Amino acid sequence: MDNRLPITFILISVVLDSMGIGLIMPVMPDLIQEVGDYDLANAAIWGGILTTIFALMQFFFGPTIGSLSDRFGRRPVLLISLAVMAFDYVLMAVAGTMTLLIIGRILGGITAATQSTAAAYMADISKPEEKAANFGLIGAAFGVGFVLGPLLGGALAEFGTRAPFWAAAFLAAANFAFGYFILPETVTDKIRRPFSWKRANPLGAFQHLSALPGLTRLMAILFIYAIAFFVYPGVWAYFGAERFDWGPGMIGLSLGIFGIGIAVVQGLLMRPILKRIGERNAVVLGLSIDVLAFVALGFVTNGWIALALTPLTALGSIAGPALQGIMSRAASDDQQGELQGLIASINAVATIVAPLIVTSTFWYFTAASAPIYAPGAPFLLSAVLTVICIIIFASARQRLEKSLGDKATASNPET
Repeated sequence: MDNRLPITFILISVVLDSMGIGLIMPVMPDLIQEVGDYDLANAAIWGGILTTIFALMQFFFGPTIGSLSDRFGRRPVLLISLAVMAFDYVLMAVAGTMTLLIIGRILGGITAATQSTAAAYMADISKPEEKAANFGLIGAAFGVGFVLGPLLGGALAEFGTRAPFWAAAFLAAANFAFGYFILPETVTDKIRRPFSWKRANPLGAFQHLSALPGLTRLMAILFIYAIAFFVYPGVWAYFGAERFDWGPGMIGLSLGIFGIGIAVVQGLLMRPILKRIGERNAVVLGLSIDVLAFVALGFVTNGWIALALTPLTALGSIAGPALQGIMSRAASDDQQGELQGLIASINAVATIVAPLIVTSTFWYFTAASAPIYAPGAPFLLSAVLTVICIIIFASARQRLEKSLGDKATASNPET
């Protein structure tokens, strides 16, 4: 089967998924004030509530959507997700009450299966030794969407607070039409797994998947690393303003450069790096680079030096796809949707917890009563968390080798 068109559809879906978040961010404060007649402070509170609702829905329903894709196939789940995504954006575009906005975020969170099901689809069509590199393509697509979303959203906001939602709805609908005609099914009767409510929830999925050798520790690493890496979207704007006196334009530019860096690393460099050193060494290398980058940002006082560190921080992003590739190879073919759904749930929990951790750390070390003035303290905390990830990963190597076996070792020679 020629995979070029399906892969194109998958990557576009991930771009839209990540772009949709940034697309609506520039207008959300104005929209909430318009709908609820709130001031900016109260609008910020409601914005946080809507974000939390979205993340909670992802946590609870991620494994459900993944298990449905293991039973009924990736194609229907992806297409239905895109259709509901388009409807959700239309609902947000016409919403006149906070109740409708809340319903929109509930629907959006439940059907935000695009990325996890896309990853399962990518796993289905990839050879074992290709999985990590292809997950890198998904990471690159996410980085592209991360850059394009705020830029397009800010431009469309000139036409009104509802314009970005109509644009997002159109893009989702267009990709649905594209996928409807070109996307083949990858779940065959050979790997189709009966749907079970006992496994279609975060706790049930964790219970079944944790029985695989080493996978529990990998999931712990994934969770801790997600919290550590959230320091960039969580406090970068506040850090840049406090430490370097950057304005919104410079902060947006620096985040755009960071997104481009991740897209280049995961889209172009992942495959040669994996071919050279293998998945497990790529995880260690990526995490080690992250530690160096976090420590450097913890102490840097010059904005241009912080920008110069962008290639280093982007290179550390190889750890995520490599880790995901190892987890995918440890699971069986009929568990790929369940696994990717659980990964989505883990990331959702990290998204709920991480903002509280990193912003509280920033506040504690920059407030007037701070024991030590250290705007870079959140990055130093992330460095400590990443070191913990390295320690856990080192302890899991023996069980991983047992799980992956000689075949994986032969297809991914380590140096």
